Amino acid sequence: MADFLFVYGTLRRACAHPMHAVLAADSRYMGIAHYQGKLYRVSHYPGVVPSDNPAQQVVGEVYQLLKPAQTLAELDRYEECSADFPPPQEYRRVLQQVTLENGDSVNAWVYLYNHSTDKLTAILSGDFLNQGIE
Repeated sequence: MADFLFVYGTLRRACAHPMHAVLAADSRYMGIAHYQGKLYRVSHYPGVVPSDNPAQQVVGEVYQLLKPAQTLAELDRYEECSADFPPPQEYRRVLQQVTLENGDSVNAWVYLYNHSTDKLTAILSGDFLNQGIE
């Protein structure tokens, strides 16, 4: 079974964040994908929560992890959801279904926002790189 990761924020290629280099070094880019969720601006980075509304789609990228244990451990530290951080962590890594542009679905790890979104601004476009906000 392949290990996939869906990224929707600072880990995307266009953001040029140093942690993207860590991801890119140990993975294979699979393409653009969508996740059924609602995207929020947390700070200079986003957070996503699952949605029951099929119209709410978050745009991101899927990577096949070549060294999953090593890569996910590094990314968990970056996302502050490893055991190194006291609960409740800001994110939790969960397997979720995402849809590639060709229509295929895969189960991929997604970093879900783990706090209340009541005071956050929604990113209506669902795309952190193209932020129409509410």
